[in-house]
Amino acid sequence: MMRIRKITLLVALVLVSSLIATGFCFGAETFPTKPIQVIVPFAAGGSNDVLARAVANTWTKYSPQPMLVITKPGAGGILGVEYVVRSKPDGYTIYLGQGSSPDLTIPHFQKMPYDPFKDLLPVARLSVHSVIICVSGKSSIKSMKDLVAYANAGNRVTAAASVATGVVDITLKAMAKRANFPITVVPFTGGADAVTALAGGHLTMGGGHPSEVMPHIKSGRFRAIGVALDKRDPTLPNIPTLKEQGIDVITWGSVKGVAAPAATPPEVVEYIASTLKKVSEDKDFKKAMAAVYQPVMYQNTKDWTIFLHKAYKDYGDLIKELNLKI
Repeated sequence: MMRIRKITLLVALVLVSSLIATGFCFGAETFPTKPIQVIVPFAAGGSNDVLARAVANTWTKYSPQPMLVITKPGAGGILGVEYVVRSKPDGYTIYLGQGSSPDLTIPHFQKMPYDPFKDLLPVARLSVHSVIICVSGKSSIKSMKDLVAYANAGNRVTAAASVATGVVDITLKAMAKRANFPITVVPFTGGADAVTALAGGHLTMGGGHPSEVMPHIKSGRFRAIGVALDKRDPTLPNIPTLKEQGIDVITWGSVKGVAAPAATPPEVVEYIASTLKKVSEDKDFKKAMAAVYQPVMYQNTKDWTIFLHKAYKDYGDLIKELNLKI
């Protein structure tokens, strides 16, 4: 009898060990077992929202659970990011758009309700693209030189930007300061709203990302007059950079990555990052991104973290140098 009990106990231990090893013991589950909420902290229709939906469409090829894209605009993106920060760190609520104003620019202007670097874990970078300076297609302004002359003639220059103290806002203010003319930047709740206002003829000019402004440029509603990168944007190779036109302003453009709440398990972060890599290499995803003029520029967790810290410092240096204020 004792021998039978020992054998039974041994079999039970082997079974338990096997279950532990396969991850099914005591309620442990393999991530993901339910849909993943992807929070975009800006208005629907903007470049981050467009990217998120393209990612979600391809994600299901490589993961058993779908992504649900949810836009939570407000306070320049802070409300949506804070929602992610306060969420359970289990990988089921993540932030797409990391590298935007709530991470790289707004913290240089005001106290945040969270720490962008301590309360979020960078997961992966997906894309980087330029800030394109545009005017109405009906405008007499055809270059940065024309814009400066227009301002110096006493005309009021108003400009549309996606959010206050965001990348576009800073680029426009830096451009005006370096060119020595006054500008009034009008912030909105996201790139889509800013572009709509400019298309309505309510402002002199505006800045936007390729996915937001290219349809208007192609239709003739907008005219591109400058690009705020260190080199020309391949989607608009005939449009010179600001620096080429004598205005010494170069920015990182719009950086788009994914983050998770701090304390998210490393294996979950790795799963999301590696799956996003598969998405970024997918032919259909690349085709979808090319259609909306967003270059695919994937970075793994380590490289993305390094990039974020450098971009944050560079924007901080530019803000201090130009003495930009809210």
